[in-house]
Amino acid sequence: MYSPRSVDGMLHQLSWMVGGQQGEGIDPTGSILSKALNRQGYFIYGYRHFSSRIKGGHSNYKVRISTKPRLSNADALDMLVAFDQETIDLNARELKPGGLILGDSKFKPSVDRNDVQLLHIPLTEIAEGLGSRIMKNMVAIGATTAILGIDPSIFTDMIKKQFARKGDKIVQANLEAIRKGAESAKEQLNPKTDFTLAPADGKSRLLMMGNDAISLGAMAAGCRVMPAYPITPASDIMESLVKRLPEIGGVVLQTEDEIAAVITAIGASYAGARAMTATSGPGLSLMMEAIGLSGMTETPLVIVDTQRGGPSTGLPTKNEQSDLNTVLYGSHGEIPRIVLAPSTAEECFYDTVHAFNYAEQYQCPVILMTDLALSLALQTVEQLDYSQVKISRGKLLSDEEVAALTDENGYFPRYADSPDGISPRAMPGQKGGIHYVTGVEHNEIGRPLEGTANREKMMKKRMRKLENVQLPNSLITREKDDAEWLIVGFGSTRGPIEEAREQLAADGIPTSHLHIRVLAPFPTQSVKDVLSRYERVLVVENNATGQLAAQLRQYVGDISTIYSQTKFNGDPYYPSEITEHVKELMAHGNSQRLSYVR
Repeated sequence: MYSPRSVDGMLHQLSWMVGGQQGEGIDPTGSILSKALNRQGYFIYGYRHFSSRIKGGHSNYKVRISTKPRLSNADALDMLVAFDQETIDLNARELKPGGLILGDSKFKPSVDRNDVQLLHIPLTEIAEGLGSRIMKNMVAIGATTAILGIDPSIFTDMIKKQFARKGDKIVQANLEAIRKGAESAKEQLNPKTDFTLAPADGKSRLLMMGNDAISLGAMAAGCRVMPAYPITPASDIMESLVKRLPEIGGVVLQTEDEIAAVITAIGASYAGARAMTATSGPGLSLMMEAIGLSGMTETPLVIVDTQRGGPSTGLPTKNEQSDLNTVLYGSHGEIPRIVLAPSTAEECFYDTVHAFNYAEQYQCPVILMTDLALSLALQTVEQLDYSQVKISRGKLLSDEEVAALTDENGYFPRYADSPDGISPRAMPGQKGGIHYVTGVEHNEIGRPLEGTANREKMMKKRMRKLENVQLPNSLITREKDDAEWLIVGFGSTRGPIEEAREQLAADGIPTSHLHIRVLAPFPTQSVKDVLSRYERVLVVENNATGQLAAQLRQYVGDISTIYSQTKFNGDPYYPSEITEHVKELMAHGNSQRLSYVR
């Protein structure tokens, strides 16, 4: 297993959490610490736990600091910064033996954790002495730097930039809060308590959420219209683009609801712009009829679905992967569609570019499916390679090409029955490009026609688009020659699965890993080839019914014995949950589904 300490005794991995009431600056505390340490060359994974209200209720922010890439929360905490007693009562159970709690002098130790240390720091007193109790988050950051052996000056530039608009007095007060927090921790820290971080490599890397990467990918892909209605956890995409898109000639529209958003995206795409919308489960439900319209009119459409807990309003701020069936089969009737499921923030960037290309190449809806953990968790990302960004607009014709296809009556065969099912495309206003556009079944120029022969011809034409398509990068495989078990997942389960495999390997249990990035058209043969090499397959997903496992059974059949591990309490997986599940299945080989909740 990956040891937390290097040969000189320093930590090269540490899990830190700050907790308190929502509105107390929990998010800025975690974000500032993450950004500063990322700039030093550490790999960061930052995960927010928050409630679906603006202020009040317990909230916490976990930051995992490592000298190697990590894409999940750690199994246990090393440090807990508590802004209230409730944080200690709720979260002290997550600390490792020998862990450290940092809190105000009035706080009491956890009643059931006598194996952890409570370090009293006058967070509120120092902050109020500097002018505002809200600055206790900076005091906590300062105390953290002292405990980790980090120079607090690494925060100086960031604090100056973040608070510059509030004036130099506020900047200096925050810097002083960090300094005093560090001093207080040094005075009280037990010399035997050592949380010193091993040095990082100092390499410059990005730090972003999946939503940030999607926003950047959309701009790089040429998206210039983004209509949307705010909804957690997709709103960050809209908020990011509303700042950036106008700078490059684009526009963001806040529509009255998700139905208007998707219809506007379809209209903008039909007019020739690259357009997208972003939503979550409840909004996606409202878009179903319009998704069918995109399929019937063969209009390119890009939708981002950031999954959250359902059904109905469900768990707006918690993680889940229960939209899979909706994304694959939603909307009445039958249309071709493409579903991409990135598993890292880096993949979110490149897959967003692919989504726009595929939408125009295949003239169909493309859904980019993420989940809350992938959308909102901060990840360290290597520098993006913009040379990989290629724009393909499919069969979008020039004026001369359009004129050559126009019939004697002046109509353009927008829905021509081509061998590959993909018809030539003209823009509105393009000379010679006159055609009908309707959601009713139609002939090759778009005129409504409900005859049986035409219906069969047009249905076969549309469905032919993806019949033999194998999209690149549909799978990620990590295989071991001596492995009996194959662990399968999609989306944000990648990080926990990869780390669980390390834990299992340390216990002498080799495993392989298959992560599916393209869910429609399903890469049947590629998946079948991988599964055929294993006696046991465990599908790990964040839903109650094992939706991905059902897809494997549908497309692959009984090549292997497929087991299902599900988790649906709102939290992402911890690596140890997968590790324990594999061991339990090995001990009790007949279990078909064991659901872990933490």
